[in-house]
Amino acid sequence: MTTYESEIKTIASGEEVVFALVSDLNNLQLLKDDPRVKEKLSDLAFDTDSCTFTVDMLGKIGFRIVEREPFKTVKMELFDVPVQMNFWIQLKQVADNDTKMKLTLKAELPTMVKMMVDSKLKEGINLIAGYMADGINKKLNA
Repeated sequence: MTTYESEIKTIASGEEVVFALVSDLNNLQLLKDDPRVKEKLSDLAFDTDSCTFTVDMLGKIGFRIVEREPFKTVKMELFDVPVQMNFWIQLKQVADNDTKMKLTLKAELPTMVKMMVDSKLKEGINLIAGYMADGINKKLNA
């Protein structure tokens, strides 16, 4: 399995509030109108436990929550992809109104596929983490 980790992002809130937002995928609606997201993804659809979207040159991708560890971790699995992938969001509150968030993706990639998508996955995990942190901070400050 190949592991991809995002940079650590800061969210200006406590871990309970952040966990409530990231553990209900309906809250990803806040990303739907972000022009940076619109540029990369289309056909976004959400419910409490799953999300699907289309990525240019990759096609339709979906993920669903498989485990929630309150205030710490949300684990997901990807579906509609030809390889096994797991994804999770880790949270750690370091001070009042200061929660750190990191995204991790583990993928079972055949060598040829890895050569084709490795750089995109490295870039993508950081973009997603950044979009999420920006969206959550914006929602909390609205």
